[in-house]
Amino acid sequence: MEFTKTTEQDSYYNDIEKMSTKDILHAINTEDQSVAQAVNKELEAIEILTEATTKALQRGGRIFYIGAGTSGRLGILDASECPPTFGVPKGLVIGLIAGGDTAIRDAVEFAEDSLEAGWKDLQSYAINSKDIVIGIAASGTTPYVLGALKKCKENGIPTGSISCNIGSPIALAADYPVVVVVGPEFITGSSRMKAGTAQKMVLNMISTASMVRMGRVKGNKMIDMQLSNNKLVNRAVRILEEELNISTNEAQEWIDSYPNVRDAIKAYRNATKNR
Repeated sequence: MEFTKTTEQDSYYNDIEKMSTKDILHAINTEDQSVAQAVNKELEAIEILTEATTKALQRGGRIFYIGAGTSGRLGILDASECPPTFGVPKGLVIGLIAGGDTAIRDAVEFAEDSLEAGWKDLQSYAINSKDIVIGIAASGTTPYVLGALKKCKENGIPTGSISCNIGSPIALAADYPVVVVVGPEFITGSSRMKAGTAQKMVLNMISTASMVRMGRVKGNKMIDMQLSNNKLVNRAVRILEEELNISTNEAQEWIDSYPNVRDAIKAYRNATKNR
């Protein structure tokens, strides 16, 4: 099927090298303002994919993000933030990138061009039908991602995708495609810009909504966050003060004894109930 790669179309701006810093920044900002609107148009598709990720977690499965280059890095970023933010196990949301961990910092030449490597990487995690795999690719054509999604379908593993071109092979291969059309980039083909921003926004929505649905947020607070620095400890103390109507000193004592907000709340209520 023929389709147009809007991510590769010429920028709306010419002679960029002749622009002042101010003009460059204003132009980039103007383009960025269109990204949220493009995401808004895909909310229904994002909802469908998020319902699928939530169901995967509810049945004891995992969420896999798989991509190359910027797309792969964004998946790894989102996956790596789930344990400290929501207190989930490290292996519940997993990000994979073409070329392996080396590619997180340095480009690995031609790693994304293999149709077999993505599936091989998934197999190393004993991928199964309880899981869900989300392919991330601005172009919607990356072989590393496309090959993985096709093999998943052959093996009964649910799939989603996040891409930026209508009718792309990856969108057609996925069970739950999300296609955010952001149009040409400020610098032609530089999909780390608007396309990357769109992908980050969608990933934020999917992981956050899934974790909320899994009970990892109370009210509007991260009660399962890992208390790994003083800022987060102080935040935990404030949550306890508000939730339990106790003093700062008392809240600090409970956090010192139970370094997890959920556990501290439960312990406090059990203690006061038995008084």
